[in-house]
Amino acid sequence: MMMRQERQESAHAPVMLAEVLEALAPRDGAIYLDGTFGRGGYARAILEAADCRVVGLDRDPDAIAAGIDMEREFAGRLHLLEGRFGDMEQLCEESAVDGVALDLGVSSPQLDEAERGFSFRVDGPLDMRMGREGRSAADVVNQASEAQLSDIIWRLGEERRARQVARAIVEARQEAPITRTLQLAEIVRSVVKPSADGIDPATRTFQALRLYVNDELEELQRGLEAARGLLAPGGRLAVVSFHSLEDRMVKQFLRRHSGAAPRASRHAPLQPEVEPSFELLFRQARRPSAEESRANPRARSARLRAAVRTAATVRRPDDPGRGGTA
Repeated sequence: MMMRQERQESAHAPVMLAEVLEALAPRDGAIYLDGTFGRGGYARAILEAADCRVVGLDRDPDAIAAGIDMEREFAGRLHLLEGRFGDMEQLCEESAVDGVALDLGVSSPQLDEAERGFSFRVDGPLDMRMGREGRSAADVVNQASEAQLSDIIWRLGEERRARQVARAIVEARQEAPITRTLQLAEIVRSVVKPSADGIDPATRTFQALRLYVNDELEELQRGLEAARGLLAPGGRLAVVSFHSLEDRMVKQFLRRHSGAAPRASRHAPLQPEVEPSFELLFRQARRPSAEESRANPRARSARLRAAVRTAATVRRPDDPGRGGTA
């Protein structure tokens, strides 16, 4: 039993844990928010690094249920909340926090559980919903038009053969509804050939559907803005992303709000200077060590970006009482 538990803990080890802890620099008396609690890897490490408190958020009710024992273990120091990290300002009872950690994308437990429908390697219902609400991947695959499917797969999966995949899906669903993960994976593999680097042909299509079903890019934008509003001066934001769309969004957000974004053109009119609300901890994204990448295949595509909140007041364009944007 102990051996099985150790294997599970190893499989669910958070990616770039040492680097995230270095970026957050946990300290006694501080309050941290883990916006993607999962199985509590980051939260546990933060709590063990300092005599601090952690608020753990997750939109997946299974993650919150699995964390109850850990909440008891760190009684009074860990508080779990079910919800989206884009709503952290509304969900968190604290007026300000000293650090926010976000580990984007699907968690290892979600991938490991076939019934969640995230994996193209094991058969399960074609679901992919992180929060168990809204349209499932099966709903999208069987109801969206060929043009809509092509757009989703191209835009969110960056799949070059998106049109062919969409056409194959529409043709297959005319014979029978597509309801299982392996059923969809085989349809994709019939038109997308294996790449030289060994990436499964179904990877990009499954990624696209997952992002679409869970509205993950919009959620990320909301989460970054919410973190900017919730972090106290000197508070730290650490974001681990796993593909180019997420990393690009985090990069652009932090550069825009740290004053590091280049002007679009030297001929463009000068914009009024606004006090930056972030200071970058490092300009280039950090990547996992070669040792971690070898030990954990999920870590290979990880990118960490981090920044420190300045004392600048957050001003948002949708808040007329506050004025512009800092």
